[in-house]
Amino acid sequence: MKWLRFLLFPFGILYWLITSIRNYLYNHVLYKSYQAPIPVIAVGNLSVGGTGKSPQTEYLIRLLSDKYKVAVLSRGYKRKTEGFVLADENTRVEDLGDEPFQFFSKFHHIQVAVDADRTNGIKQLLQSGNPPEVILLDDAYQHRKVKATAYILLTAYGDLYCDDYILPVGNLRESGSGADRAAIIIVTKCPENITETEIQKIKNKLQPKPFQKIFFTTISYDEYVYNQTEKIRLADIPAEQIFAVSGIANPDLFYAHLAVSDRLTFPDHHHFSAKDIDKITEKSNGKIIITTEKDYMRLKGKLPQDKLYYLPIKTDFIKEKEIFDQAVISVCNAELNQIP
Repeated sequence: MKWLRFLLFPFGILYWLITSIRNYLYNHVLYKSYQAPIPVIAVGNLSVGGTGKSPQTEYLIRLLSDKYKVAVLSRGYKRKTEGFVLADENTRVEDLGDEPFQFFSKFHHIQVAVDADRTNGIKQLLQSGNPPEVILLDDAYQHRKVKATAYILLTAYGDLYCDDYILPVGNLRESGSGADRAAIIIVTKCPENITETEIQKIKNKLQPKPFQKIFFTTISYDEYVYNQTEKIRLADIPAEQIFAVSGIANPDLFYAHLAVSDRLTFPDHHHFSAKDIDKITEKSNGKIIITTEKDYMRLKGKLPQDKLYYLPIKTDFIKEKEIFDQAVISVCNAELNQIP
């Protein structure tokens, strides 16, 4: 498949030209961007999927929601609705998409909304009866129609944007120069035992600008798997009794943590059909089905509750967590103090 991608190199040049011209027009204010009157923090990446945006967004929710009224605004990828939707008790996963619905299910004290037009989404949130004080834009790094207060750029360990190529040759949505918009760059999915030498090597490869700070995080798995009514310690489930199911961009770490060979993989953000459910039921053959939290949002209610569980993950900073936290809080405080 790699050779096929390189045959598409001329199209990569065309895509690079189009995205570069677009960025130039926004960078030089020839295209205008909307800037909200409150802090807006955009989380995203240069590549297509698989960098850990959801756990990083959840980290920010936990960090900020005790201090400010927080809203998360996403595009709502693969949802079955259109326009602006603000989640409430009647909202279904099909209305928001799996990731926003996951945020809404876990964090009842924040607002979660979706809108492909992020400018309209922000304005709708600000005009609501309970306007937020801080908005987190999920997967909005390329949404140049909004100018965020700060950009957090994610790049996965072992798949750094500086080693990749632009679509369709590689997986980059824009050239690596787009990283210059970020105030913070996070290398995600690092091994817990990453050495200082390797950290420095990665920093040298990424070549951050003087105003940019690089952080390193790892994925931490919960000790338990959960469904709607109970939890089970993962270590108490024999490996031969586990069947793994995933529909995420890069499931390798998930499979490696479960250490099982019986598994079924679907495309990222996959909508599970009746045929898919029949296949899962047949392949699992009565075993406990463990899936990712994002996939659980789309699978619950379609498989027996006592057989379907999800394994939560979260992002942990390998070091300098306090520096990251304070940097984000300082951005919010600075902007809020300027509001008349």
